[in-house]
Amino acid sequence: SQPSESCPVDSTARAKWLSQQTLSTTTATTSPANHPPLGTHREISSIPRTSFTVSNSEHLPGSQPETPGNWIYPSEEMFFAAMKRKAHDPKAADMRTIVPIHNAVNERAWMEIKKWEEGWGSEKCGGPKLASFSGDSSKLTPKARVKTWLGYHPPFDRHDWTVDRCGKKVEYVIDFYSGKQDPKQPEKLSFYLDVRPKISVEGVKMRVGRWVGEWV
Repeated sequence: SQPSESCPVDSTARAKWLSQQTLSTTTATTSPANHPPLGTHREISSIPRTSFTVSNSEHLPGSQPETPGNWIYPSEEMFFAAMKRKAHDPKAADMRTIVPIHNAVNERAWMEIKKWEEGWGSEKCGGPKLASFSGDSSKLTPKARVKTWLGYHPPFDRHDWTVDRCGKKVEYVIDFYSGKQDPKQPEKLSFYLDVRPKISVEGVKMRVGRWVGEWV
């Protein structure tokens, strides 16, 4: 199971996301010593989970909830500690930037997955739930590899999410691309997410179903 600060994006991915942005000199030189204390608040996501684990602190320790609840995002303090452990040399000031980005990107990915899941039966059991996740930025998906051959920039990260659809496991892949920056707000990070079912019997059915639906 995932550790207490877990959510669908790990510390390595967070570092990759942050590296997409050129930090200002002020931000880059700010140290934890002269920066306000890191926040400890953890935001509850909109992403339902399948397991009853202690790490899901949406519920109080010792309580016996009827449902597993939702995944809960790490706090600024947890982000900083996790990246420090992975030797990513994080800056305390950056946590104010990367935490909201991390949460928003996760929510966007889940929104895209819910669109894919519409009409495939999960509504019978309260909707899809996220069972597990993993990341491997060094492994290109077949689609990303072909796009790279055609001259497109490769994704800077890749994640695999397993969704529980009323007991049936459905695997999804997510490619993270750097988006176009807004010239009016160059300091803001921009991402494009390519979310789709993995190539499998179920995945092919879903992809064909969406393609047919778009032409009907």
